[in-house]
Amino acid sequence: MTVSRFKRAAERARKAWTALRDNPYVEQIERARRRNEDEPLAIAAAPAPVPDVEAAPVAAATEAELVPRGMRVAGAWAWRIIAVSIVVVGVLYLADMLAAVVIPVLISLLLSAILQPFASLLVRWKFPRSLATFLVLVAGLAAVAGILTGVIQEFVDGVPNLVDSVEKGIGQIQDWAEKGPMHLSDKQINDFFAEVDTQVATWIKENQSNAASTAVDTAGVTFSVAFHTLTGMLLVLFTTFFFMRDGARIWSFLTAALPGETRTTVRDAGHASWRTLVSFVRATILVAFIDAVGIGIGLVLLDIPLAIPLAALVFLTAFVPIIGATVSGAVAVLVALVSHGWVTSLIVLGLVIVVMQLESHVLQPLLLGRAVSVHPLAVILAIGAGVVLAGVIGALIAVPLVAMANTAVKHLARSRRVAPPETDPDPEPEAA
Repeated sequence: MTVSRFKRAAERARKAWTALRDNPYVEQIERARRRNEDEPLAIAAAPAPVPDVEAAPVAAATEAELVPRGMRVAGAWAWRIIAVSIVVVGVLYLADMLAAVVIPVLISLLLSAILQPFASLLVRWKFPRSLATFLVLVAGLAAVAGILTGVIQEFVDGVPNLVDSVEKGIGQIQDWAEKGPMHLSDKQINDFFAEVDTQVATWIKENQSNAASTAVDTAGVTFSVAFHTLTGMLLVLFTTFFFMRDGARIWSFLTAALPGETRTTVRDAGHASWRTLVSFVRATILVAFIDAVGIGIGLVLLDIPLAIPLAALVFLTAFVPIIGATVSGAVAVLVALVSHGWVTSLIVLGLVIVVMQLESHVLQPLLLGRAVSVHPLAVILAIGAGVVLAGVIGALIAVPLVAMANTAVKHLARSRRVAPPETDPDPEPEAA
């Protein structure tokens, strides 16, 4: 009995101790006591505050969720487009300010692309590079001067015939006005021409007081234009000479400041663009020559006045794709209409259409190919921009520049796709 009571008393004591230990008030008192004992040491060696690592991602995620992904992408593209546009506008502004230098340099590029193969041929024949360049340049100038002299002489010789044709055309119009559905009398027709003469004489008399000042201003403008033209021609000659002789070294100097890998890629892109320009100019000259010969033979067979000058006009305007052929063909049709009537003009129109279709569907795809092919819409837009920025010269150089830029962009994109992956220059040795 004594042992049993002792066990029950011990059990009750254990339960009481367990209940006392589990009492929350006692636990709080014990925790406060331990905190008070450790507080001086905690204050003396308080650790640096630990940043809340999870707070930043939560805030960032919340900010990203507030702006839709499409808006973020559009914003990223927008500021990049604005930056590129500012650079382009700045370059165009500087080019406009320095037009007297930029335009001759661009013309020199075209001339160099035409003459460089001949200079390279002479260099391969053991000619000194400077002598070869000089000979080719002089020969090119002599050829251009001879062709221009012949064309101008043909134009001067053909103008009287054209004037006679115009007078005959006016007489035919008068006959049609008298005998046609209008039934005008000779007096009415003569009164019309007399009124035109009176209006012209009145205008000249009213503006006679400003004739002297206008003549002085015109003389000043003419002198300025002549001076700038002469300066531009001299600059074209010198620039063409040095482009032909030192073009590779000039390009190497311009790209020398680029990093190694980028420098090689940009130089290769420049060489590819130059080959594109040479191919474009060669093909364009051949196409222009075929167009001029085809239309010129047709005009000669039809006995159209100014046949040779019109063929020369076709050759020159062929360097402006699409638009040039349209303009030269329209001039030829108009001359045929004035000189030989509407039947002959329709024949000339058919001849021009056939030659242009042969050029568009056979000559250009065969000679130019995919290497320098540019979409017709890009050609039209480039010509329009060139006319706005630099007039006729801009229309002439716009398409070659677009072809060069197209080749350079394709080369850079291709180099970026085939570039090998970057590797660690100093890899750690593998563990044995």
